[in-house]
Amino acid sequence: MLWADKIANEIRDTRTPRDGKRFLIRDEKTLSGRVHIGSMRGVAVHGLMAEILADEGIATEYRYELNDFDPFDSIPSYLDQEKYKEHLGKPLYAVPSPETGFANYAEYFGDEFVSVHQKAGWTPNYYRAIDLYRSGKMDSFMKIALERASDVRRILKDISGSEKDASWLPVSVVCEQCGKIMTTRAHDYDGETVGYTCDKNPDGAVSCGHTGRVAPWRGAAKLFWKVEWAAKWVAQGVDIEGGGKDHSTKGGSRDVANHICRELFSAEPPFDIPYEFFLVGGKKMSSSKGRGSSARDIADLFPPQVLRLALIGKDIREQIDVDPSGESVPRMFDWYDELAEAARQGAADDHARLFALCELPTERAELAAPWQMRFREVAFIVQMPHLALATEAARVKGSALTEDELRALDERAQYAKFWLATYAPEDFKYVLQEELPEVELSDVQKKALATLAQVMRGGERTGEELHAFLHSLKTDIPIKPTELFQAIYRIFLARDSGPKAGWFLAGLPRDFVIKRLSEVE
Repeated sequence: MLWADKIANEIRDTRTPRDGKRFLIRDEKTLSGRVHIGSMRGVAVHGLMAEILADEGIATEYRYELNDFDPFDSIPSYLDQEKYKEHLGKPLYAVPSPETGFANYAEYFGDEFVSVHQKAGWTPNYYRAIDLYRSGKMDSFMKIALERASDVRRILKDISGSEKDASWLPVSVVCEQCGKIMTTRAHDYDGETVGYTCDKNPDGAVSCGHTGRVAPWRGAAKLFWKVEWAAKWVAQGVDIEGGGKDHSTKGGSRDVANHICRELFSAEPPFDIPYEFFLVGGKKMSSSKGRGSSARDIADLFPPQVLRLALIGKDIREQIDVDPSGESVPRMFDWYDELAEAARQGAADDHARLFALCELPTERAELAAPWQMRFREVAFIVQMPHLALATEAARVKGSALTEDELRALDERAQYAKFWLATYAPEDFKYVLQEELPEVELSDVQKKALATLAQVMRGGERTGEELHAFLHSLKTDIPIKPTELFQAIYRIFLARDSGPKAGWFLAGLPRDFVIKRLSEVE
């Protein structure tokens, strides 16, 4: 049974909705810049739970917070440092958008992230953090946290080892003078207002020095993260919410939030689903460090079904690692094709189930698994101007392509071209040499190529026939297969590696092949 089905069954068998009507599933992301692909794993885990439970007739709501109330604490490398320096420390909703057409910084980056959700087929109900605060729904929990600040300090010390001084309060006030939230220090809660000073200067944010008192309600202040997390659960009646494994360690933020939820707010925490990281090239890097690691970057590499496979294909206890500049992309397409082949064969196992879950929910009722040419072969053929992709695909399939197969082929070709133009390693890039390149060949390699030329003069050969013939030369000449294939790739592609030689040669004009082989005899 797939990991997702196991978890959905556990929820169904051990939990009942808090409101007695439907399971509320929640997730969130702080929009501090381009969102890393790692955050899409949470979107996928929660979205898939909503799908599976709904398929079983269980009412659910998937709610997603676009967090625009956290402070703007660093400037991504791809933004104008001077332009944004003055905004460090402000709530994200108060930072200007990098481009016109968006209300603020968070809306700009949120729009890109939401577009990836939509491509993958997850469409939660979105809300903004500042709207949650301004609605007053967080006020009663903030009041409890302020009244019981000593208990919050005790829990932080006992569970996570974090010690706060006796004046520390679990809120950040938005400075009335400069509008910053990261630079303020709250103190002295009197039951209605908190005193604060704007005197902190962390990470380049400049405080204004203002001192005042403010009623911290309706968005004038926000709770610190671990207290806020618990408050959001109870304020909204969250039933299910997981998080990355870094949150779920002993003494981590989930552990602290669980204790605060029970002790301060007298409620049970939501059902937890801890999951492993999504890595890019083996690293849990920030998307601010360069191209290729954001949710949008990775989503652009795959059609929706393959994107979903990348996000849900592995058990949540396993890391996902995609390297756009390595072989991860063709391997992901190969994995999807293996699942599709199993579906075409009528399999009724975990592979078939995973294949079905990779389909967009809106299209799952008419699940289809058209034959597709391997991504690697498509990526090669689109680089060969003399080859017609549809013709070559029909040759590989052994029959004409259906309309669905032609549409799938065209889509795959577009993704292959994009990958080749952006991230693909040199091993996947081929240029057919119009003239014989300068190459050094051994006598045995020349003899093998001469024998191949003689066979080609005898008439058209299929890829299968040439494949078999080339492998027969290892005993007839004799020659090592690596030496033979290296010679072929060198004279046609000016490199030592390439696609399957038999099919490659069969796809080239026969006269061109004969002429090139003859030039090295």
